[in-house]
Amino acid sequence: MSVARQVVVEADGGSRGNPGPAGYGAVVIDPATGEALAEAAEYIGVATNNVAEYRGLIAGLTAAKALFPDAGDALRVHVRMDSKLVVEQMSGRWKIKHPDMKPLAARAAAILPPASVTYEWIPRAQNKHADRLANEAMDAGRDGRQWEASASTAALDAPAAAPATDALFSLPEETAESGGEPTDAHPAPQQAAGTPRTGWGAAPDLGAPATLVLLRHGETALTPEKRFSGSGGSDPELSAVGRGQAERAAEHFAALGTVQEIVSSPLRRCRETAAAVAARLGLDVRIDESLRETDFGAWEGLTFGEVRERYGDDLTAWLASPDTAPTGGGESFTEVAERVAAARDRLVARYAGRTVLLVTHVTPIKTFVRLALGAPPEALFRMELSPASISTVAYYGDGNASVRLLNDTSHLR
Repeated sequence: MSVARQVVVEADGGSRGNPGPAGYGAVVIDPATGEALAEAAEYIGVATNNVAEYRGLIAGLTAAKALFPDAGDALRVHVRMDSKLVVEQMSGRWKIKHPDMKPLAARAAAILPPASVTYEWIPRAQNKHADRLANEAMDAGRDGRQWEASASTAALDAPAAAPATDALFSLPEETAESGGEPTDAHPAPQQAAGTPRTGWGAAPDLGAPATLVLLRHGETALTPEKRFSGSGGSDPELSAVGRGQAERAAEHFAALGTVQEIVSSPLRRCRETAAAVAARLGLDVRIDESLRETDFGAWEGLTFGEVRERYGDDLTAWLASPDTAPTGGGESFTEVAERVAAARDRLVARYAGRTVLLVTHVTPIKTFVRLALGAPPEALFRMELSPASISTVAYYGDGNASVRLLNDTSHLR
């Protein structure tokens, strides 16, 4: 008869460029003592963050199985990761749509019996050991070599794990018994036993939130003419007015001294705005494709009136339903919301406890705010968002969001 054994797997992955040079790290921990039983890390070449994170999960589960090959179904593994995407998909609460993720998820699910593995999302600050391993692997790849366990110092930064509890390794009832199809809906945050309910009168100390400062890019030549300018058009540069707005935004953030990271849409007007801020703050700019503006299809470069004249029925349908795409194969607001929500989850996990400046566009910013408020899609048409304006949303450890600022242009006056 196999002897029951419980272990914790902490895993992480990263990409310097997304996609870019990528690596993963994983550690198997004795939850009773905090001892690291096994470590794994690897440089995997050019890949996305999500691919690297899945590879880290696979390595961690494989290492746990290898440590106790005779345990069989008696092995219980509790996975802790700061990737909301991987945790929710592997828990069965979110669908796996991306073709690159499906085979990786299937590979991870096949390593151990599903009933043997539970998943928990943790802030990045609590995943230091695996994060350090992943960065060691990427550093090794940068130097033209592979990671070596003998040279690792990741364990030196890792706090000891808390003693295990039975609940930690218990499979949630809805996962164990549900045979339904997983969905993309976000599960309601679970209130831990004995934790005071949050509300006006009793809010626990949730620590520093992940704060997303949302900066719309400065003006282009198309902005004052109110022309549709999305990700499928001419990719205009900043105008002279827009460059001035970017400089004033840079001065504002330099005076505040709160921004710790900068992430930008890949479109030129955002990259130029982000570069102005980065130059003042001495920070690098990461590009995130998910922050691009809506693709407005055949409407790119046209005014609202011109679209009404040429594509009147299509425009009416677009205004009436978030599922309707612009003429010519553009993106619907529903499609934009899906990629923005995925970006939000990824960024909040990566920058837990930090302040990150996102340089992006009208629709993504309005969508961040709309989702934070739990407002319906038509709320997009009820917000004003000026060029180079600042909006801010904070995300706390219990999954709740707080809109702190909307369309602030005081730094431009």
